Amino acid sequence: MTPQVDSNTPSAVLDRVSLVLDAFDGPGRLTLAQIVRRTGLPRSSAHRMLDRLVQLRWLRRQGRDYELGMRLLELGSLAVHQDRLHRAALPLLHELHRVTGYAVHLAILDRTDVVYLEKIGGRLAAAIPTRVGGRQPAHCTAVGKAMLGFADDAQLTEVDAALSTRKTKYSISTPAQLRTELAKVRAHGIAYEREESLPGFACVAAPIGSIGEAVAAVSVCGPATQMGRDHRLAAPVRMTALGIWRSVEGGPVRVQPTLQQHRPLVGGPTAGRLVPPARGALQTA
Repeated sequence: MTPQVDSNTPSAVLDRVSLVLDAFDGPGRLTLAQIVRRTGLPRSSAHRMLDRLVQLRWLRRQGRDYELGMRLLELGSLAVHQDRLHRAALPLLHELHRVTGYAVHLAILDRTDVVYLEKIGGRLAAAIPTRVGGRQPAHCTAVGKAMLGFADDAQLTEVDAALSTRKTKYSISTPAQLRTELAKVRAHGIAYEREESLPGFACVAAPIGSIGEAVAAVSVCGPATQMGRDHRLAAPVRMTALGIWRSVEGGPVRVQPTLQQHRPLVGGPTAGRLVPPARGALQTA
């Protein structure tokens, strides 16, 4: 006979805390009743736990509503900024935004979703409803496709089961469509997304990692009418991905994203500020 686990053991308490915090995985505040429904915890237990989490500043209470507290925000911010990948990427992400004028994302893959580690882009970024720590279905995004191009069969099978989740009418919806896109990613080292996650916006992304693998991805995003399928964006995005990975590995060469041609991006938001190199698309220092 399997012995029952005391609900007051540390592991059981941690499981309950995790249930409560996971209930806030989404926008907006929650009431006690909503938390009870999402977690399945008894109302009295949930209420005691919420009171304690408020005291610890893990949650914040406003009237009858609860939301994530400042302590979690502080710890989450520390986790991001302590991350080696994020530290290596940050200056290059800012440079990519400066060169292209578009919003820039850094993301990792978590099963069938992408999770955003950074977002840069000023007023344009504010128009794109992504956030640091937020998620999107991987198959609907350029960063997701950039990483899925180097995923194993087991992971792709899991993604196939999630294809029913569509963000727009242009989202990939069949395994055949996905495999075709991923073959292009492996062939060219670049991924495109046009209004597949958000109407009116397009993205270009490149994988970050050693040859044949992707531990993360970087992208530029902007209005689809401005970006179109301008393949000149591929070079600065790829150079940024390469530079980030070299920085992560401690390599001596710093790669800077630059545009290949002297003519501006079609309709690009910073066309007048682009300063391409005299030769090629790669500068090292």
